[in-house]
Amino acid sequence: MVLLFGCLFPLFLMFSFAVSAQEFFTLKGHGGPVKGISAGEDGTILTASFDNSVGLWRDGAPQWLEGHTAAVNAVAYLGKGRVVSAGDDFTLRLWEAATGDTRVLGNHTAKIIQLALSPDGQRVASASWDRTIKIWSLEEGAAPIEITGHANIVNDVAFSPDGKRLYSASADGTLRVWDAGTGEALRRLVNHGFGINTLVVSADETWIAYGAVDGTTRLASLPEGDPLRDFTADRRPILAMTYHAGAARIAVGDAQGYIMLIDTEDWRISNDFRATLSGPIWALAFAPDGQNIHAGGLDDAMYSWPVKDLGAAPQMANTERSFLKAPEEMTNGERQFQRKCSICHALGPDGQRRAGPTLHGLFGRAAGTVDGYTYSPTLQTSDIVWSDDTIDLLFDLGPDHYVPGSKMPMQRITKPQDRDDLIAFLKQETSP
Repeated sequence: MVLLFGCLFPLFLMFSFAVSAQEFFTLKGHGGPVKGISAGEDGTILTASFDNSVGLWRDGAPQWLEGHTAAVNAVAYLGKGRVVSAGDDFTLRLWEAATGDTRVLGNHTAKIIQLALSPDGQRVASASWDRTIKIWSLEEGAAPIEITGHANIVNDVAFSPDGKRLYSASADGTLRVWDAGTGEALRRLVNHGFGINTLVVSADETWIAYGAVDGTTRLASLPEGDPLRDFTADRRPILAMTYHAGAARIAVGDAQGYIMLIDTEDWRISNDFRATLSGPIWALAFAPDGQNIHAGGLDDAMYSWPVKDLGAAPQMANTERSFLKAPEEMTNGERQFQRKCSICHALGPDGQRRAGPTLHGLFGRAAGTVDGYTYSPTLQTSDIVWSDDTIDLLFDLGPDHYVPGSKMPMQRITKPQDRDDLIAFLKQETSP
């Protein structure tokens, strides 16, 4: 019920990892879906998660970067343990992994959904649901360049290979190009009509590929923006895309859990792999050598498959997520919990790595008092004690009205019987 996560984490983390390339492996330990991935030339892998944390992985072992107060959507690896991350708390954070130091690089006025690192590693661009793009210098104190012009949320950004231009994709259905030094609008490349979620730019800047909410997967020529190729499949929407010039591959992830690989030398679909049992592909990144494709989705783990042998290894979420259980297999109270609470909260004494605190011992507990968990000031100073009545009010009014200023997701359970059934389920399952 509370969309927050603290700084404590389990001492024991299950993971499997293959050191050499071209093998299947997983990185397990997050307490929520993986929303963003970045892979460094030194073997470091970054994962951004709904559990409010960034995982920095070396040889399969994680270092947890804690500081965001909501889901982390995007990460970029700067090298030598330096990381930039951004998420639903509207902030960009710069990390020094060796010391654990972090500082807020800047803010938007809505969630930040994607980041792009400049080719020289000195700037990072952020795409936000506040309809703006910002280009940030990584030098402390430098003011960002703010870019406006999109008529809807901005979903993705990418620098040109020389760093002089910035490409953007928006829910307004357009691809646009901007001067990365001044923020000046240079051109509207594509007017697709449906929202565009993701894009990649070729290493020689002769084409741009993009994916849209209607399932479109297309390429346009640069600098003109003329139609070039169409790889649209009968699936929608397209949620993730990545490109590896050396491997001559574009990887495309969609809401139905497929990863499609496009060969950019002879322009054919080289593979179309059902990577998940259910649910979307939210994040994609190639290994630096292009031999593996890393992916994130509903599972609390990153999966990596060898490009040469897609389909031979296990699918993501090979154990069904509890909130995907068939309705007839659950009581109504459990069904309400799985839909509204389970992705953020555990029921047992071990809170695991979740976006919210454990609900174990919930009834009779003062709000904001689970040890080791970092709450919003609203809940830290609240006089709420969780009971039948207060939980009923929480979901009747909605968290944004009952505890304004908290980070609980905005959701309601409008039917009194559904709230009663949820409360009965929680009483049974959270009792010490």
